[in-house]
Amino acid sequence: MVFSSHIFLFGFLALALALYYATPVRWKSLTLTLVSYVFYGWWNPWFLPLMLVSTVIDYACGEVISKPGQSKRKRKRKLALWTSIVSNLSILGFFKYAIFFAETTSWFAAQWGWGAVEAPEFLSKIILPVGISFYTFQSMSYSIDLYRGDARPARNFVDFACYVSMFPQLVAGPIVRYGSVADQLRERTHSLDGFVIGMTRFNYGFAKKILLANPAGAIADLCFEAGDASLTGGIAWFGVAAYAFQIYFDFSGYSDMAIGLGRMLGFKFPENFNSPYRSKSLTEFWRRWHISLSSFLRDYLYIPLGGNQKGAGRTYLNLMLVMLIGGLWHGAQWTFVIWGAIHGVALAVERFLRVRRGFTFPQWFALPLTFTVLLITWVFFRAADLDSALTYLSAMFSFQDSSDSAATLAAVVFRPYHLFAMLIGAVVIWAVPATQVWLRQVTGFKAVLGLILLVVSVRMMSLQGFNPFLYFQF
Repeated sequence: MVFSSHIFLFGFLALALALYYATPVRWKSLTLTLVSYVFYGWWNPWFLPLMLVSTVIDYACGEVISKPGQSKRKRKRKLALWTSIVSNLSILGFFKYAIFFAETTSWFAAQWGWGAVEAPEFLSKIILPVGISFYTFQSMSYSIDLYRGDARPARNFVDFACYVSMFPQLVAGPIVRYGSVADQLRERTHSLDGFVIGMTRFNYGFAKKILLANPAGAIADLCFEAGDASLTGGIAWFGVAAYAFQIYFDFSGYSDMAIGLGRMLGFKFPENFNSPYRSKSLTEFWRRWHISLSSFLRDYLYIPLGGNQKGAGRTYLNLMLVMLIGGLWHGAQWTFVIWGAIHGVALAVERFLRVRRGFTFPQWFALPLTFTVLLITWVFFRAADLDSALTYLSAMFSFQDSSDSAATLAAVVFRPYHLFAMLIGAVVIWAVPATQVWLRQVTGFKAVLGLILLVVSVRMMSLQGFNPFLYFQF
């Protein structure tokens, strides 16, 4: 079940909200937990025991960690912390990376002449649970924050299970740390104003997905799935720009919808995007893009590694290592590793130029340069494999004459509808305030406009068919 579907809008969501608001205050967290398990089990009921196991382990570890004591207790707290970390990373590693590491081992064995190393047959039957990267990070952060003293322990198991499973942000974020919602789990405010604000935010996010992300995705699919003989430089650049628009509107639209649903249920989730394509450097981009992941990697990986406190060389290494892991977090493919590596090197180079040389690009040049670099990196993120990525990059920088197949592709790609959708997308990206800024105060006009966008989007959704969010695969 996805947000952009009739069954969610007119079936699940309507029933979930009715049940939630009909439930007495003391039982609301339990109701939300149960409907969230229904939501998650809709994809595959076998995913539910895995999430429950992760929840039980981290809650139990949290109970041990939250009890202060002397030296023996300290050892138990540390053991509980590592139990939580290792169990979560093991679950994530098995389901998401087992096949990747098995295939990589087999490839290296063949290259070094060690003979054939066949991957176990059972690995081919592994199904990646939806949203596992998000909820394992969330659940694990609870134990870490308790150990650091950055959060209070959950009042009871139901509250913690509610935190892990909340359907608005369960499968694609934003990654919510327990400390940011702990008080809200204990007591939250439900009001008509909050509900209207949340519904309006949901409507704008829904419109981003249906009216902007999906048309851009159609262009990107045409270009990335075309043969290399059909791709000219102009078509290739237009295609990757369309993908950049698609992934931004798709993911930020989902985040808007998640944040809006949270407000409808009395929760305030952290923001996840802040006009990232207006960035004038990759460093600034990562302060604006997928903010919840960036801050997670900073606080739980970059800073523990030493951050920028152990010399310039160590700082550059830490930046590159964190981005490599960030790339691998997105997917078990070498294309994601390369994507992360490029970002890591770029961040290190930017820091070197800024801190060690005092150099920055002029403002008028920095924004287009940053966006161009981002487009090149998005090729690795979108391509099916490394060969496809290199082929596409070759087309972007080629000056070959247009063939008949290229002319045919161009006629489809540059349809007036596609050009209009990209134009509107560009205006929203570079000229319109970010959604959270625009909706800082929800006036009657903005609420009505949101309802109109919802009606139009539902109509368009009926014509588009099934349209899952891109980040569900991560």
